[in-house]
Amino acid sequence: MLTLKNISKTFNPHTVNEKKALDRFSLHLDPGEFVTVIGSNGAGKSTVMNAVAGVFLVDAGQILLDGEDITFMKDYRRARQIGRLFQDPLSGTAPSMTIEENLSLAYLRTAEHVSPFGLSAKDRAYLRERLAALGLGLEDRLSTRVGLLSGGQRQALTLLMATLIPPKVLLLDEHTAALDPATAEKVLALTRRIVAENHITCMMITHNMRSSLEMGTRTIMMDAGRIILDITGEERGKMTVPGLLERFRAAAERELDNDRMMLD
Repeated sequence: MLTLKNISKTFNPHTVNEKKALDRFSLHLDPGEFVTVIGSNGAGKSTVMNAVAGVFLVDAGQILLDGEDITFMKDYRRARQIGRLFQDPLSGTAPSMTIEENLSLAYLRTAEHVSPFGLSAKDRAYLRERLAALGLGLEDRLSTRVGLLSGGQRQALTLLMATLIPPKVLLLDEHTAALDPATAEKVLALTRRIVAENHITCMMITHNMRSSLEMGTRTIMMDAGRIILDITGEERGKMTVPGLLERFRAAAERELDNDRMMLD
């Protein structure tokens, strides 16, 4: 489904601020696979997602999506196949527009649903049904401006918008990090359900080491732009947070320096 072959990326090359963010990074995800990504500060986690989303072109390597080479594809073209959520609840929605207007934009962005006449009554009923499935009562607030919603409500809405038309790949870049613990758990539960129901191939960056083992089917740990740990199956099922810390220490030859991960 998604294959990254030896991709590399260096920012500010040939300057005093040169930073090698990805170092011949390779990863393959099968259809429906859900991988969680953890690592220290500056490990390259978000850089991987930006490379997949097309925020920048990689210096070397190849990116394949469902057998198609998208290495040099523009980001707006990739967006039809790749959904993404960010850490900031203010990202991913238009705050001055209503819930219905935001959902409509997300729904109409695919060629199959573009209509010069806008949404039909059937389309509106479908969107209302999908919104009701979130269990947040937002289906009764369709005319509410999104900027008035709480952070958790906005992230749930953004998650729905990104999966109304199930993408081939869903990228979750610490999408619960800015939420309080109780709200984060609710959004994670919604994430787990929506991804499973739609059999979406998913990558999720998280600073919560417990969530990295409980969510999805596979966990990778990054450091210095490369994968230093890749666990799944029985090994992952038996892994503990102290075990992850020990594996990081052994592979990176230093202690984990991400304060948020340590505090969680």
